[in-house]
Amino acid sequence: MSFGIPFFPQEASSEAGRIDALFYTLLAFSAVLGLALAGLVVGYAVKYRVGSKADRTGKRSRSLPLEMSWTIASLVIAFIFFGWGAALFVRRDHPPADALEISGLGKQWMWEFRQPGGQREINELHVPVGKAVVVSLAAQDVIHSFYVPAFRIKQDAVPGRTTHIWFIATQPGRYHLFCAQYCGTQHSEMGGWVIAMAPEQYAAWLNSQGEGETLAASGEKLFRALGCSGCHGASSKVRAPSLDGIFGRPVALDNQQTVIADERYLRDSILNPKKEVAAGYEPHMPSFDGLIDEGELQMLLAYLKALSPQPTAGARQ
Repeated sequence: MSFGIPFFPQEASSEAGRIDALFYTLLAFSAVLGLALAGLVVGYAVKYRVGSKADRTGKRSRSLPLEMSWTIASLVIAFIFFGWGAALFVRRDHPPADALEISGLGKQWMWEFRQPGGQREINELHVPVGKAVVVSLAAQDVIHSFYVPAFRIKQDAVPGRTTHIWFIATQPGRYHLFCAQYCGTQHSEMGGWVIAMAPEQYAAWLNSQGEGETLAASGEKLFRALGCSGCHGASSKVRAPSLDGIFGRPVALDNQQTVIADERYLRDSILNPKKEVAAGYEPHMPSFDGLIDEGELQMLLAYLKALSPQPTAGARQ
């Protein structure tokens, strides 16, 4: 009799099989070790139970070679599992260079996504099968967590910073999207779907949604509306750093240090501009903390990144 419950959870991404292989290997090793130790405990408990005729006159003995062997073996096995897990962890932070980047915003209590062409989605995320997809996550209010069990991916969306998660969907279908971090009274209702489609179907879906305003285009409008172009524009009379090609570039600071203009630096420069002042410039820029929300900050970051068509490797942090 079948209840429709698969013994193994569905694998629908390129990383799912790798993660499952590590998990089931750890599970099998733990089961074998646990059963062996349990067998020894039960065996000795039975053998030396009260009233048994087992010989108890022998002297306690120790074998240095035996103790060295199982200690070294345990250490080697531990490092094998550690290295295996570390390789998977490092891999998750290095998406392919040609990955499709989609912005995601978590807020109480919904997910909002914007495709590269500007198409917006609420609690649904359409992606092409066989194509690497990077989801750039931000949180509007509290910590949320982007979790797709079938893909074996989970990444927190943290207020005040941008995080990233990437995957390659391997099978067309609809996959549950959950918030895996308690975020308030309606946390259990903060869910959605990731819809993986064949590339041609994905392209047709994008066309059916029409052209929307891209995140970078919205950011450019906001950049001008906030008056940023009055200082950072080419014709500005205020002496401020040029932002052309800023993303991924080394920036010299007035404290004799140098930082890379990654997303963290750009975010801090908007919300807390006096934290890291560029060398040769006065700290006149006002803070926009509290004046713009996280969605607007995503727009500004997208615009500043668009000014640098080829950011350096590692700038997406």
